[in-house]
Amino acid sequence: MIDFERILFNIDIPATIDAAAGTLLVAEPFLKEECFAHSVIYIVDHASDSSSMGVVLNHITRHRLSDLIDGIDSAHDTPVFCGGPVGANRLFFMHTLGDIIPQSQEIGSGMYIGGDFDCMRQYINAGYPTEGKIRFFIGYSGWSARQLEDEIQSNVWAVSGFKSAKRLLKGHGDSYWHRTVRSMDSRFRGWLYHPQNPHAN
Repeated sequence: MIDFERILFNIDIPATIDAAAGTLLVAEPFLKEECFAHSVIYIVDHASDSSSMGVVLNHITRHRLSDLIDGIDSAHDTPVFCGGPVGANRLFFMHTLGDIIPQSQEIGSGMYIGGDFDCMRQYINAGYPTEGKIRFFIGYSGWSARQLEDEIQSNVWAVSGFKSAKRLLKGHGDSYWHRTVRSMDSRFRGWLYHPQNPHAN
């Protein structure tokens, strides 16, 4: 007999992979913090004995790139995402363009961070595609030593890998979170049926 109650309501699922730079954190379905509800975070830097840094991939803001920096042609403008609650005065970008943007740093599995800002601006103004290629963020997400491990053990986050860096830079919002959960281990299928606000049902 299929245990539907366990499938639908169990969020206590042991991690199958460890958190590391280049992996994803997927928010458990009941997480209510505004910055992190239904969020998918790319871990940029992680060490269990020191601080960790990640970027929320799927929370889009009302800002456009031209609102925040000079020299962007509005005809080729691009959205800006909220990377997290820390450093809200900082703008940075992640991309899959590699050496097309000099001085960028590879995090792993085809994902890069930063690089020559003028080259990035030229890329945008030339009208090259940005979806799946480059994404801009205000702020980031941070954890002190051991904090992230504690949150993972408390089932705040599930740790996941991914198959395509380009796919990580496509889409946004709740549909992005649902898409990511569907790509995970079948034990997480029940997460898809949890309402964000159970009291509304």
